[in-house]
Amino acid sequence: GLTSWAKANDVKQGKGGYTYFQAKTSADFETNINQAVANGYQNIYGIGFPKTPAINAAAKKYPKNNFMIIDDIAKKRQNVVSVTFHTEQSSYLAGVAAAKTTKTNQLGFIGGMESAVVKTFEAGFTAGAKSVNPDIQVDAQYVGSFTDAGKGKTIAASMNQNGADVIFAAAGGAGAGVFTEAKDLNSEKKAADKVWVIGVDRDQNADGAYTAKDGKSNFTLTSSVKKVGKAVVDVTEKAAKDKFPGGEHLVYGLDDKGVAVTRGHMSAATWDAVQAAKKQIIDGKVEVPAK
Repeated sequence: GLTSWAKANDVKQGKGGYTYFQAKTSADFETNINQAVANGYQNIYGIGFPKTPAINAAAKKYPKNNFMIIDDIAKKRQNVVSVTFHTEQSSYLAGVAAAKTTKTNQLGFIGGMESAVVKTFEAGFTAGAKSVNPDIQVDAQYVGSFTDAGKGKTIAASMNQNGADVIFAAAGGAGAGVFTEAKDLNSEKKAADKVWVIGVDRDQNADGAYTAKDGKSNFTLTSSVKKVGKAVVDVTEKAAKDKFPGGEHLVYGLDDKGVAVTRGHMSAATWDAVQAAKKQIIDGKVEVPAK
């Protein structure tokens, strides 16, 4: 989002323009923010709720800078904007897709760290699945980490062994293990007998490509996409016009295309069901639980 805005507005990467500070651990958050301020960057965006304490402290320390936190609500200050997403809505649609696709009526949900944000994915997914079939079973488990791909793989293997044939992985880097397990399992089967994985935050279609016993195939059913880039563009555009939305809490959902599901490899009937559910949510006929 930042790159696209910069390109459209002829803003270059580097001092006087825009840049990225990559944290290796949480200890880097405060250091990176201090560096950004020292190097003259006016608008500083923290992507992900673990950065909230650092953003809260920095907003108080640097009242002349603008700050944004993604996926959490910061302390209300005039130089901070909080951005969250109705991820329960896109997860609901993923649940509909899963329920329409499963042959066993057993689904899996694998979360990263158990938090309010990740719980919205679980709540929406379960509600969407049960809207199709109230008797469907959803096994929800948490890795306890966003990076432990090995544990993600182990949990997925257990779920598959217990009959789950569609797993929604909302686990960050730990979700890579879910895809690895599906690839290992599916490569020993014909494509028609595959287990499916639902991706998160970005389109994970490429991660589902594999070779089945009878040829090339793909096991990414769909992805529950969160348009963080859209939020970054919107806030940056407002800041450029001296209208930074400080003190506000912005929430993006299906109605403003802030969240979505990809077409993926759903059948035509499943895609139609997902589109019908999407319309019901936007029209207010279905209220999706967030917890």
